[in-house]
Amino acid sequence: MRKKVTLITGALGEIGQALIEALTQDISTRILTLDIRDADTTHPAVTHLKGDILDSGLLSRIISEYEVEAIYHLAALLSTRSEFTPEAAHKVNVEGTLKLLHLAADQSEWRGQPVKFIFPSSIAAYGLPDLETKAKYPTVKEHEWNTPGTMYGCNKLYCEMLGGYYSRRYRQLSEEHPVMLDFRCVRFPGLISAFTVPSGGTSDYGPEMLHAAAKGEPYACFVRPDTAIPFMAMPDAITALLQLAAAPRESLSRLVYNVTSFSLSAEQIRQLTLQAFPNTQITFEPHLKRQGIVDTWPIDLDDSAARRDWGWKPEHDAERSFRDYLIPNIARRYRGA
Repeated sequence: MRKKVTLITGALGEIGQALIEALTQDISTRILTLDIRDADTTHPAVTHLKGDILDSGLLSRIISEYEVEAIYHLAALLSTRSEFTPEAAHKVNVEGTLKLLHLAADQSEWRGQPVKFIFPSSIAAYGLPDLETKAKYPTVKEHEWNTPGTMYGCNKLYCEMLGGYYSRRYRQLSEEHPVMLDFRCVRFPGLISAFTVPSGGTSDYGPEMLHAAAKGEPYACFVRPDTAIPFMAMPDAITALLQLAAAPRESLSRLVYNVTSFSLSAEQIRQLTLQAFPNTQITFEPHLKRQGIVDTWPIDLDDSAARRDWGWKPEHDAERSFRDYLIPNIARRYRGA
């Protein structure tokens, strides 16, 4: 008999590690993790597979051995790295997602009930044309300015559309049976974690600044001081994923939801960092390419649909994120150095 599992791809990334910790609080949940790296886990509820989501043989093995009830598809090549290797990014971000959507659809048909496919998208799905427009439209809704200027943003937006397509297609093909692929997506702002090191995101200047300060190292921020985008502490990101997954399907008015917490400029992050680490040297040396990317992202996101449909509300505003979560935990990480 195949084992019932929740599948997490890209499980060793920033979101994945925090999500696993949250999901293992429920002793009834069996988790299958997939990543290109080996995992050091001894939790009895977690089984890890090392491999690539583009490996059709590996996905066939998963289908043969496990009954997948839900998928958290976190595997992706992030924004900055995607600009250096756009073809590789397309393969991982789009073709990998397509393979998993097909797996989920097949599992939904076989099980006779929908597999939940939870997909984290990104602020990179937006693309404002210039700083004047960014200032004029500081807060954007899900359907506005969907003109991304990066490969990563294009990949994420297209995968959102693929999720919608597969949801409609399998509902149509299964009219005799109430079965469909249950695709749900959150568009995240910049995420800041206290427990994992930044790994290539264009919004990583925020967490990089904090980690460098805690280590007592100087930091040259790669964007201008006035650069402002929305952010979210990692615990709230995990809450958003779990709340969206748990929401009744009938309460959802859309497939793609914005979520956010607070918006800060790079200078404001610098000031909050200096309050905790006053001897830190933080300068600004904007990187032309990365600055250009961040300038196309909105200052803030309108997440009213998520608040209305499934009760989304972040627990960490800017002050609490830094005071209670980021600064003490990051400081503790490097205290022995």
